[in-house]
Amino acid sequence: MSRPFPDLDALRQGGKLALARMLTRLETEAGSVETARFLDKASQIHGGHVLGLTGPPGVGKSTLTDALIKAFRAQGESVSVLAIDPSSRFTGGALLGDRTRLHTDPEDTRVFVRSMAARDRLGGLSDHAIAAIALLRAVSDRVIVESVGIGQSESDLVQAADTMVLCIQPGSGDSLQFMKAGVMELPDLVAVTKADMGPAARRAASDVTGALSLTRPDKDGWKVPVFEVSARSGNGIAELIDGVAAHREYLAVTGRLETKRAVQHRQWYEDMIRTRFGTAGLEAAVGLRGEADPSVTPFSAFRAVSDGLSERLGLSDA
Repeated sequence: MSRPFPDLDALRQGGKLALARMLTRLETEAGSVETARFLDKASQIHGGHVLGLTGPPGVGKSTLTDALIKAFRAQGESVSVLAIDPSSRFTGGALLGDRTRLHTDPEDTRVFVRSMAARDRLGGLSDHAIAAIALLRAVSDRVIVESVGIGQSESDLVQAADTMVLCIQPGSGDSLQFMKAGVMELPDLVAVTKADMGPAARRAASDVTGALSLTRPDKDGWKVPVFEVSARSGNGIAELIDGVAAHREYLAVTGRLETKRAVQHRQWYEDMIRTRFGTAGLEAAVGLRGEADPSVTPFSAFRAVSDGLSERLGLSDA
């Protein structure tokens, strides 16, 4: 008989060790009925605010994450960071170990940092990462998800973040490349990093603002702001924090947060099926989930479908 899962309130009070053990358990017991029920319960809690950071390698996401942690802690909020790294071809583990680049106080029990490999997703969020986000946002005031910044990470991050920040480095040509790739349609805020570079940062901010005017006109009452920030000097961090708070308020006032998370839950469910069974599996899943609603209980819905498809295909238990 499996151990019962702890109460979420107990996890909130349990500190770093309790969270670390629970995330490990979610990986080792992934796919069980009890794990699915626990994750669904966590998913239904309004919980903390999820802030996604994406951008190309070297843009300064980790340095910015450091600055954001300090700012949120200064407000008295608990912070969890999930750093998504490329996967090792040999071990499947996190290749870069982003948490080694974060300078957090080991004695601060209200800051939790975890590196996690992208695994079978090229730059995206694995099923384990999605489970971690569901748990962390239920027990933390703030969750920062720092993506790999390559491949499908930008679109994957939209499926997990309440507010998405795209980081762009001055002088790199990122703004033009992102506009070509359509990435400008994804962020809620844009941060031009290394603003201490002066004219180059101002030029990048101007380019990005122009790109946004073409791809993201003011729609549904939210206009994507562009911030010039220097995590090393601290310039622009307060303004970025205010911008994040404004977007969070926008989601709350318009009622879009609940709608957004319901859509995300359904996307999680569909991605889990697609990853295990392919597109054909997603088509075959119609009618197999029973009464489970993927927008409310995505993990239990996947559990039901996985069992049904595995039986049909003669696969081992999911």
